[in-house]
Amino acid sequence: MVTPALLNPEVRDFIFNFSGDISALAFKGSPFPEIPVRDLLEQIDSRNRIQKKLPLWFGTKGIIYPPKLNLEQTSSEITAAYKASLISGKTIADITGGFGVDCLYFSEKFEKVYHFEQNSELSEIASHNFKVLKIPNIICTNTNGLKAVRNHFYDVIYADPSRRDDAKRKVFYLEDCEPDIPKNLEILLSSCKQLLVKTSPMLDISIGIQELVYVKEIHVVAIHNEVKELLWIIDKNPTANIQIKTINFDSKEAQGFDFIWNHSATASYSLPQNYLYEPNAAILKSGAFDLVSERFNIPKLHPNTHLYTGENLIEFPGRCFKIVGQIPYRKSEMRKANFKKANISTRNFPESVADLRKKWKIGSGGSIYLFFITNAKGKKEVLVCKKAG
Repeated sequence: MVTPALLNPEVRDFIFNFSGDISALAFKGSPFPEIPVRDLLEQIDSRNRIQKKLPLWFGTKGIIYPPKLNLEQTSSEITAAYKASLISGKTIADITGGFGVDCLYFSEKFEKVYHFEQNSELSEIASHNFKVLKIPNIICTNTNGLKAVRNHFYDVIYADPSRRDDAKRKVFYLEDCEPDIPKNLEILLSSCKQLLVKTSPMLDISIGIQELVYVKEIHVVAIHNEVKELLWIIDKNPTANIQIKTINFDSKEAQGFDFIWNHSATASYSLPQNYLYEPNAAILKSGAFDLVSERFNIPKLHPNTHLYTGENLIEFPGRCFKIVGQIPYRKSEMRKANFKKANISTRNFPESVADLRKKWKIGSGGSIYLFFITNAKGKKEVLVCKKAG
């Protein structure tokens, strides 16, 4: 349970305004006799961890924060707003409520949001924070969400299964998560029009499609070129074509790329030309490698080298580079090039970035980008590039 003294406004102000050295506070001890210093340290540490991920919660006085372990799986505000945009209705049940970030954004789209959370402390924290944030239409209940939705009906049920096992180790296979969605799929679908499931970005899409059976759409969500979530929209209305939608949120604009799962596409291949194109992480996760070549009319460097090339610079959902040099991957050529510092990537190449840096004594950073690749003729080479566009 939440320590009652943590609700004291003076304590909340102290946590909100603290900008000193946490280690010094740990040594000095708590300025509040009724609160152990470890509780203060946990609140300050958790608040600092969410500054970029959850600016609303970071910047609102009176918020209580859970331990860092409970924050790891929490959606960011960006991804929470995105998933809320995918669904609609009057009622939604979040059967894995957690810290409640997703529920806040659901509350903007639904008349009633049911936040079910079996961890009593998390449930209490979420309930408190919704009051602080003045969100009146979220109903928090400390209970097992899977059991709570039985014999009830909602427009949407949302689940973000816990990806930690009993020993707190990370898992990502659906059957290892809690609750086990495939095992309970029929029960959940009998209680809603539509089911929205968030899974680990590590989950193989083809396996997810097999296990979740009634998949209608899959959304691959990345932020700053790092895949954060796979979102699965599921209902019992059969669909012949599963929609795959990828989106990458960066500092400029959201990059989208949509297609039909198992859509047949034909890639072309070429040796490196003037420009190099690297799809963003969401597209790479989706596996649409040949489709990228076909849709943008740019050849791949090799069937297993998921980089593309072209004579001209085009608008592209990923990074674009000007190729300023090509080096056969041989000892004599690498010694002659003598790179002091560069950004290194490998694609379909037998050596790791760490090994290459050590082997050729290349420091990190700078404006040069080195791509160690296998080309269309099966030869190993290094593309020397600079950012374009």
